[in-house]
Amino acid sequence: MSFWRALLRETGLTRSAKVESAEAAAPTTEEHLEERTAPVPERVPEPAVRVSTGASQRSLPQRPAAAPPTPGMRAASLEQSLRSLVERLGTEHPDTITARNNLATKYAQMGRRQAAVQQFELALGEAVAVYGDDHPRTEIIRENLAWALEDAGRPADAAGQWETLLSQRENQFGPADEDTVEARMRLAVCYRRSGRVDAAVAHYARAIEDVTSTERREELRLGMSAAQSMAGRYEEAISQLRMVLAGRRRRLGKGHLDTLTVHHRLGRSYTQAGRADEAVEVLREAYRVALNSSGDPEVRRLTMRLRRDLAGAYNAAGRHREADALL
Repeated sequence: MSFWRALLRETGLTRSAKVESAEAAAPTTEEHLEERTAPVPERVPEPAVRVSTGASQRSLPQRPAAAPPTPGMRAASLEQSLRSLVERLGTEHPDTITARNNLATKYAQMGRRQAAVQQFELALGEAVAVYGDDHPRTEIIRENLAWALEDAGRPADAAGQWETLLSQRENQFGPADEDTVEARMRLAVCYRRSGRVDAAVAHYARAIEDVTSTERREELRLGMSAAQSMAGRYEEAISQLRMVLAGRRRRLGKGHLDTLTVHHRLGRSYTQAGRADEAVEVLREAYRVALNSSGDPEVRRLTMRLRRDLAGAYNAAGRHREADALL
């Protein structure tokens, strides 16, 4: 990401970003928008002023520090700055485009999703008119819009933006570049969410070939397994989950929450595939490991879900007495 980071420092553009660690959780887990913006500097209190009184000194009362601005106050300030720039410089001046992008980012941080999308769309149109489609500043704004569209629940529209970004990044940086792989992964996610499952699987598979990080490859395999399950391709989904489970056991240990989450998903996939006996075996093992690792509150919650799904697997296998003992 060094290219983008250097560019952001030079342009003042704020880049929105989202990390899909949720691919490691259940397929229905929502991803949340994470805005990578510079932190607001904390106000440093002024020291108390001391005056001489001869034999002793007294501290004058310290003026209370002003309260830090609220998100709404920051948004109002950005809105005012944008209005001023539009009046003085017009909508297609670089400073105006940057200000609109950064206002949209603040809206996204505040959960004002539709307002964020609207401003990013305006900023993108202005950036294309001023810089062209392939300019790095335009790409930053396009990526911000793609994230905002995802966050607003519009994956099909977001996919259109990621398609453009993927094509541009493949041409500029090659298929294995980190930014290129990220664009391909996000495109796969959007295809999956908008029901284009076969296209999603194809892009997940290509990204798995190009990625270099073990952790990112596992996330991609989990995403692909979710898409394959949606398409009823349970055996292929099981294969992906088994690979991820083996890797996480080696890397994190059997009792780690991330390992147990995949172990749980593998058992559910066996159930979906109609392989009840194997589902019982996998879920029973995961349940036993979780019981021995239940110090973490998240593991305790997962243990309850494992107990419920193990009971369901027992029932599917005709082992009703064992199911009743868990319920």
